[in-house]
Amino acid sequence: ISLTIEENLLVGAHLRRDPAGVRADIAGIYERFPNLASRRHMAASCLSGGEQQMLAIGRAMVARPRLMMLDEPSLGLSPLFVSRLFDLIKELNRDGLAILLVEQNTGKALSVAHSATVIELGRVVMAGDPQVLQADPRLQEAYLGRSAEPSAEQRPALRAMS
Repeated sequence: ISLTIEENLLVGAHLRRDPAGVRADIAGIYERFPNLASRRHMAASCLSGGEQQMLAIGRAMVARPRLMMLDEPSLGLSPLFVSRLFDLIKELNRDGLAILLVEQNTGKALSVAHSATVIELGRVVMAGDPQVLQADPRLQEAYLGRSAEPSAEQRPALRAMS
């Protein structure tokens, strides 16, 4: 049996002892995600992948965490939901929530990160400022799908054909 959207949100509040605060936080979730509000009594299993991800984040938010850990939140989502999700991640962080994000969508992850670590096969291969990492030719080629611009020494000489 699947829990309803409302029941899922209440699960996030299971340790809280302030019913009025829980109701206010759930109302805030519904304000942020109106498509969840209109279907609050439906089974959560009927939601799309993006909506299920929003519900999972909403459920976590009801618990009022100081740190939210997200593991591959964009996996399997449409480009529209990926954009909405990353907008939400930025907003939550702006509101003071610390977020640890594990994400293979490197470009999106770097666009919201304050600090980044690239791990390959269990080893840290790069770490630091996301803008610096994004400009790194190795990262561009390996993770962002862009071929790095060859340096002057690497470029073949241009020869005129006659």
